[in-house]
Amino acid sequence: MNKEISSPRRTKEILEKHGFSFKKSLGQNFLVDANVLEKIVAAANVTDSTGIIEIGPGFGALTEKLAQKANKVVAFEIDGRLIPILKENLSDYKNIALIHQDVLKANIHAVIEKEFQKEQDLMVVANLPYYATTPILLKLLEDKLPIRGIVCMIQKEVAERISAEPGTKDYGSLTIAVQYYAQAETAFTVPGNVFVPKPNVDSAVLKLHMLKEPSVQVIDEKLFFEVVRASFAQRRKTILNNLAKNLNVPIAKADLQVMLTDLEIEPSRRGETLSIKEFAFLANAVHRRLKG
Repeated sequence: MNKEISSPRRTKEILEKHGFSFKKSLGQNFLVDANVLEKIVAAANVTDSTGIIEIGPGFGALTEKLAQKANKVVAFEIDGRLIPILKENLSDYKNIALIHQDVLKANIHAVIEKEFQKEQDLMVVANLPYYATTPILLKLLEDKLPIRGIVCMIQKEVAERISAEPGTKDYGSLTIAVQYYAQAETAFTVPGNVFVPKPNVDSAVLKLHMLKEPSVQVIDEKLFFEVVRASFAQRRKTILNNLAKNLNVPIAKADLQVMLTDLEIEPSRRGETLSIKEFAFLANAVHRRLKG
């Protein structure tokens, strides 16, 4: 019998033994394909000196594969019912620490300081719940963690949005938020039949390589993201109309028009046609205008 947690048979045994029922509200879809799990570990370039932060370990199938290669795995699990199951399934591994907490509420910097060595090679590797993908990714990026990168299984559609190019339908504020902090690529796509239960959508493994410095230089980060948000508020509207209506700063529409023209950004363009560099120039111009 295959003892690996990742096999469908072993998953079924664990389900039956513990009478476990999946919670839709937690987006629980557990991976049951060893090949896909190994590809995820390979995408993260895990070595015996790497420390791993995992989010949503489920029954521990990915955790097990990571623990076999990494120096240490620290896994955040929100569902208390899974903690005893994980402890039992992973009892052979001494390099795993389980944290029963919602990662969105966690002080990840404090966890890193406690669980890993100073300046250790760190990666986040996760099969993220679809409903919380965006807030979790943004927290990991905005917290400016000392990590090399993030490899995560997410909904294919979201992966396409994150790695989109300007001028495409997938390009939006999420694209810019992620590409500000990291270089994004879709490593590979994954069909629904390698999960239990099977999700209604296809998935993809997203690979984010953290940048040492943000991809563009902005004077005020908060204002930069506010300009981006306002520019995409209503996709069919021009950049000028979106900014005039949705930007929460005291600048008249006529002044915004002059500002855009000075930056050689046609006011009739739509937000999705602007590059991240153009958004940076625009945010910096808004900042200078506000400071007078």
